[in-house]
Amino acid sequence: MTHVFQRSAVAAAAYSFFSLSLGNVFAQTEHTDDVHRLDEVTITARSLEGGGLLVPAQQLSGAALTQRQGSTLGETLDSLPGIANSAFGPNVGRPIIRGMEGDRTRILQNSGASMDVSGLSNDHAVPIDPLTTERIEVLRGPATLLYGGSAIGGVVNVIDNRIARERTFDAKGGVMGKAEVRAGGAADERSTGAMVEAGDDKVVLHIDAFDRSTQNLRVPKDMTCGLGGPSNGRRVCNSASDSKGGAVGGTLLFDRGYLGASTSEYRSTYGTVAEPGVTIGLVRRHHAMEGLLRDVGAFESVKFQLGNTHYSHTEFAGVHPESTFSNRGHDWRVEGREQAMVLSNGMQLNGTVGIQHEQNNLQAKAEDGTNTLLPPTRSRSTGVFTYQVLQTSWGQLSAGARAEDVEVASLEDHLGSLAQTKKFKPLNFALGAMRNLRAGEAQNGWQLTTNLSASQRAPKDYELFAHGDHAATGTYEIGQSSLNLEKGTQLDVGGEWKQGPHQFGITGFASQFSNFISLQATNAAASPPEYTFEGVRARFYGIESTAKVRVVGGQAALLSPNAAHGVMDLELRADVVRAKDLTHASDLPRIAPMRMGADAVWSRHAWGARFGFMHAAAQNRVPDGNIATVGHTLWNAGINYHAHTYGPTHWLLFAKLDNITNKLAYSSTSVLTQTMRENAPPIAGRSLKVGAQVSF
Repeated sequence: MTHVFQRSAVAAAAYSFFSLSLGNVFAQTEHTDDVHRLDEVTITARSLEGGGLLVPAQQLSGAALTQRQGSTLGETLDSLPGIANSAFGPNVGRPIIRGMEGDRTRILQNSGASMDVSGLSNDHAVPIDPLTTERIEVLRGPATLLYGGSAIGGVVNVIDNRIARERTFDAKGGVMGKAEVRAGGAADERSTGAMVEAGDDKVVLHIDAFDRSTQNLRVPKDMTCGLGGPSNGRRVCNSASDSKGGAVGGTLLFDRGYLGASTSEYRSTYGTVAEPGVTIGLVRRHHAMEGLLRDVGAFESVKFQLGNTHYSHTEFAGVHPESTFSNRGHDWRVEGREQAMVLSNGMQLNGTVGIQHEQNNLQAKAEDGTNTLLPPTRSRSTGVFTYQVLQTSWGQLSAGARAEDVEVASLEDHLGSLAQTKKFKPLNFALGAMRNLRAGEAQNGWQLTTNLSASQRAPKDYELFAHGDHAATGTYEIGQSSLNLEKGTQLDVGGEWKQGPHQFGITGFASQFSNFISLQATNAAASPPEYTFEGVRARFYGIESTAKVRVVGGQAALLSPNAAHGVMDLELRADVVRAKDLTHASDLPRIAPMRMGADAVWSRHAWGARFGFMHAAAQNRVPDGNIATVGHTLWNAGINYHAHTYGPTHWLLFAKLDNITNKLAYSSTSVLTQTMRENAPPIAGRSLKVGAQVSF
């Protein structure tokens, strides 16, 4: 074990005392300041489609999304309260929500299934690029059951405008678009992206494209290409990438709704970091159709979505293909938004009902045609769902339910295991309440929420049927076809307070699992080590919080942000997750440590700036045999400038300086920290990235 992973007991103890003291005062906020602010995060209380649901959601859009964009979805969302990055090098990063990783965090594109294989292995990328994204919404808690029973951790919905859902142009017609370039960063990124839309109040056409390339990641440590391999200087070997893609879409708009279709392609070639000579060539083609019709009998609107996806990637050793993963699938959903029903005493009832179906066929084949990690599989699921909200004079009550019929089949014999089909019928229920104590036109005061849900998740194909080497983790994984439903109960309780520009709040959560599907070491002495999926009792709990204090500008500057000295806020955030395997009296792996951050955010006229830090405590709550990570503090800064030229043309110029002190630090949520040990890639070193975006 190297020195960089050793824990400083004094620093950790001091941090723990400081963090626990602050943990009670950090709060969730709703940022409504002017557009010049950097890294704006909107905390809303609505569903993915604006349905008025109670569960808090986080949203990134506009300039805030532009300035936070990383090369992966996980990097883009990393450090938001409750969200961490799986961080398999700079090219692969999946969001981890409240300690839940893999398929427990469901990734959607425009509320439809992504149909990739990123949940199967840590080295498989999410084939969605932030450059062509309009908005990212994060939904947690009971409302996730509207989009799948497996989303125990939460839902990340990546939204584009390839299908227009509302009128953008009038009858005279028009053209709008944006283009972006960015360069720099620790990986010497060079990227461009563009989008153009044209049409009128009846027809809208959309086209977008992006191109991104990166070099080997620069880090604050000399690196080698494999243990005992050649030196690669202060660069992570085999971490370069090239990605490109585009889409075309069209929508017919009419008085009572819309009908649209789109087709897109994403291609990427990237190094896998863990294996110096191995690269992955990925392609995903996705076709979608969507429509909505208003005023349909008892429904305010009825919406349908259809999706068809062909995903494949080939893993190359040098120039020679070694194995290919292919996932073909389709999904559809129909949902109806009910007409609001006015009850006695001013109460109002409304909600959503619907049905959703998904099917995919997965193959993982070696170049010689033999099966690798698991046999060919077919997964099908059909779910019906409802979510109802009762609005009252004092707040809201909500209730939801989802019932699914899931079938997971192994289509061929594999290493002595016969082809077989497993069937599951998971049920999910949720209750929620919101007490609104806010008053006056400014709606200052408290708002309290609580949500309780009982969840069941059907095992995935790899949890049931895997039996083979997993190169990304350096292990031999064995599935168990006898696994039962994963069952858990989740509770969260939160409060938010607002007084003018000042905001404060805190949310605590706990999840108790009677059956949690965990990958357990069964023969650590084998080569490679043998791990088996099994059900255990488990518990997750934690706190998420943010706060905002206006320190310069006062209440008047909230209405007039161009005052003499501008506006400055102090923004605070913190989160902590604890996760225990109760069956084996052990900590669960790859859990983010306690984190705390603060930023001074200033804006005046067209200028905006941010300066702050993110501190991660030491993570020594790890399973036996795993490596603890030391605490670290990363300082970051950013500046941006907004300008308007030639009428509606808008420019955004921005620069980001990350890891200002060039701190050597490691991610506790990355499997590479355990599998590569002394040669694990650290967090990126000091870097400057600049960019420009023009929209019209």
